[in-house]
Amino acid sequence: MRSLPKLNFRIISHLMGLLLLVNGGFMLFPALMSWYYQEAIVLDILLASSIALILGAVVMFLTKNHRKEVQKREGYIIVTLGWVIMSLIGTLPYLLSGAIPNFADAFFETMSGFTTTGATILQDIEAIPKGILFWRSITQWIGGMGIIVLAVAILPLLGIGGMQLFAAEMPGPSGEKLHPRISDTAKRLWLIYVGFTVAETVLLTVAGMSFYDAINHSLTTISTGGFSTKNASMAFWNDNPLIQYIVIAFMFLSGMNFVLSYFAFKRRFRRVFNDEEFRWYAFLVGVITVIAVLIIYFEPSLRAANIGVGVDFSAMEGVVRHVLFQVVSIITTTGFISADYTVWTPFLTILFFSIMFVGASGGSTSGGIKVMHHLIMIKNSILDFKRSLHPNAILPVRYNNKAIAKPIVSNILSFFVLYMILFIVGSLVFSWCGLDFISAIGASASTLGNVGPAFGEVGPVDNYYNLSSVAKVWASFLMLVGRLELFTVLILFTPFFWRNR
Repeated sequence: MRSLPKLNFRIISHLMGLLLLVNGGFMLFPALMSWYYQEAIVLDILLASSIALILGAVVMFLTKNHRKEVQKREGYIIVTLGWVIMSLIGTLPYLLSGAIPNFADAFFETMSGFTTTGATILQDIEAIPKGILFWRSITQWIGGMGIIVLAVAILPLLGIGGMQLFAAEMPGPSGEKLHPRISDTAKRLWLIYVGFTVAETVLLTVAGMSFYDAINHSLTTISTGGFSTKNASMAFWNDNPLIQYIVIAFMFLSGMNFVLSYFAFKRRFRRVFNDEEFRWYAFLVGVITVIAVLIIYFEPSLRAANIGVGVDFSAMEGVVRHVLFQVVSIITTTGFISADYTVWTPFLTILFFSIMFVGASGGSTSGGIKVMHHLIMIKNSILDFKRSLHPNAILPVRYNNKAIAKPIVSNILSFFVLYMILFIVGSLVFSWCGLDFISAIGASASTLGNVGPAFGEVGPVDNYYNLSSVAKVWASFLMLVGRLELFTVLILFTPFFWRNR
């Protein structure tokens, strides 16, 4: 067996310093927000930013004489460690301001932000200073497209190639590049990402949101994160259907492969509508919405009452809007709520629990298993029936009219098996930590799929505050593993990863 090159720890440390600088730089924005609203925590946030900037600068200076080469092993470590370091240093605004004085709670909230999960331990969100809530939203916006993709866009300035990092951040057969140079691909993705954010902010402001609420919700919609500035989440605007329809539209767009969004901007619409994953993604949203609408509309007990956070189901428009909102929110793993969907009949509770495992499109900011992976697994299963009748036939799995290599199919099947094993183990650990059956499986599915609100004690009208510190750390681990699509993190726990031969 050929020896593996030794790990380049200096380049790993150098990039950790870079990420600390990025984190500290972004902290200046909530400090500015706090200054604008004349809050007393401005200096606390500036101190947090200064610590991150100084640490980052020192680490980069001490490792400036590094070998400018990133191998695949370093890529895995940089992606995983980058998320952990960013989450650890991201707790400082919470801790120093006193908004979240407990470290386990602050780490949970920060990891939930950077992984765009949207699970929260805050019991009174509206009592938290605006600068801290803005930082909370920014963590999701940074994590949405990926901290590492941001770094990839500026790595050429350091003379470092970023292909290995991009591969670790966006695994799977969806890595279609917009430009031969990976840094230019990252820049184009970020341009679309920023454009969507600005567009939604403008539309929400015009529709009646304050600018502060609009920019916060835009940051957490485009990232499919789901953090809100209101205790009732998007249910706060139940009397303004336009705001909720705007959020639905941008949640759906954010659940698309961003490569397709690029093609749409280039007016290559045929490329968008010919994409198998997009067609099935849109089809699933439509079919599940129709099923849920029919069940609610023909259920007198639901239509006769205000079900969940003041929702009025007396008119068809209200039924369609709230059902569509929740379906899109869950399938894109955004986690916004406009109603308590856990009381919409047992059938719909199970249906919504099921779509937590679906996810939206590969190459999007959503979590979950992804429609693309489901499609390839189903196609492979159907072909297995044919192979049993025609054992000598060559029957490749085809996706978008292209044959998928067997190693990729095998990788996806392994991913699914690992995902379900982690879900089961996650449920057992949550149960061991004291959660009841419904809450345990809901918390496991939600944190692993980066959804946010779940069922039972961690449902839409509750949160994760009452979990023990052990359960919060475990939930943070599941959020990280789910965000980085399992292999990137789990491979670090294998002994052969660390051997040089």
